[in-house]
Amino acid sequence: MLPQEYISSFSVDQRLAPYDIKGSIAHVAMLSKQTIVSASDAKKIIEGLQSIAKDLEAGKKIPPAEDIHFAVEQELIKRIGETAKKMHTARSRNDQVVLDLKLYLLDVTETALKKVQNVQKSILELALKNQEVLMPGFTHLQHAQAVYFSHYILAYAWMLQRDAERLLDQKKRLEVSPLGACALAGTSFPIDREETAKLLGFKAITENSIDSVADRDFVTEFTFICSLTMVHLSRISEELIIWSNLEFNYVTLGEEYTSGSSIMPQKRNPDTLELVRGKTSRAIGSLVSLLTLLKAQPLAYNRDLQEDKVSLFDAVDTTLVSLDVMEGVFKTLKVNKKEMEASCDYGFLLATECADYLTRKGLPFREAHSIVSKIVAYLLKDGKDFSALDIKTLKSYSPLFEEDFFNILSVRKSTELKNSYGGTGILALSNQIKKLQSLLKK
Repeated sequence: MLPQEYISSFSVDQRLAPYDIKGSIAHVAMLSKQTIVSASDAKKIIEGLQSIAKDLEAGKKIPPAEDIHFAVEQELIKRIGETAKKMHTARSRNDQVVLDLKLYLLDVTETALKKVQNVQKSILELALKNQEVLMPGFTHLQHAQAVYFSHYILAYAWMLQRDAERLLDQKKRLEVSPLGACALAGTSFPIDREETAKLLGFKAITENSIDSVADRDFVTEFTFICSLTMVHLSRISEELIIWSNLEFNYVTLGEEYTSGSSIMPQKRNPDTLELVRGKTSRAIGSLVSLLTLLKAQPLAYNRDLQEDKVSLFDAVDTTLVSLDVMEGVFKTLKVNKKEMEASCDYGFLLATECADYLTRKGLPFREAHSIVSKIVAYLLKDGKDFSALDIKTLKSYSPLFEEDFFNILSVRKSTELKNSYGGTGILALSNQIKKLQSLLKK
């Protein structure tokens, strides 16, 4: 392999071409305004850059070079001649690449936000269709207490809401222009950094030229958001894989999100969800790669940083397509109401309600908990459930038990009444849905 092929990043960073051109147009416009480059030369350069951008939009490609910055410059030289070389006045590839990455990520942020919200909306739609379906809630993957399916599945919508909020928050750090930091020391040319920031839609400019070109925090932060979002999608995938298994049969996946076995004709495998789960490792790997890349670099720019885009772009691409997949999974998911509700009959889901009953009668909760544990042990021994109890048996455990105890032995009624804020009860769930709907409208 030739050294030039080894150091070239064009195959990776060519996606930055539109942002490189956008940044160059703003830079040249500022150079003209500051009389660093003549107005006629600036006009020629800008028109040339616009023609390249137009060709890119039409699907034409720029011939490869060492990187996308040189590729754009060489193409501009071909089109307008030596005047093109004035474009790089008072600028370095060091501040140029940071600028390009920030402009790129500002666009990706908007795309990612929309896709996260699309998944949230598909979850919300599924919850609304199945608002009164009961299911067991789990801790340690053991039956715990009954909840509404809609409450359960909305937990993932709120998980994704935090991802959306992280995307919005990191924009504050993206909207700071590095252009004008040059190689690392700034420039003696009378540039106007605030002008280029304004032209490009940034809200501020960086304060230290050395930090400006060495900074990849924003790349790492965005990759972290991708990796955490993927972890959330992986958790959803794992849950749905379990639920779609015949041992549970809580849900049926849309056929287009499953595939058949090469040898067993009866099988439909949740391959799409397994791939989401598997691809999560790539996003996590990208984050670890970036942290490792940065951990021992001295200031300011080092060529090591060329490798940041490999990790970033893979994390971005993996996350965006996985969000699309998960939206489709929820839109085509069928909830098997009978199987889901039938499983509420197992696992003594009303045990906490029984302890709460004794607590309302005046017994400290810890003592009530102990008594109900003994009752459950007794029932398990004989293969019975709470419906098998009579008042005589109950009073042998505590004199506080009365006939009204049997009024609480309804999974649906106990679930309806859990209306503490954020709970699964009907009123609390209704408020939760309204709040999420309001957030998604924003």
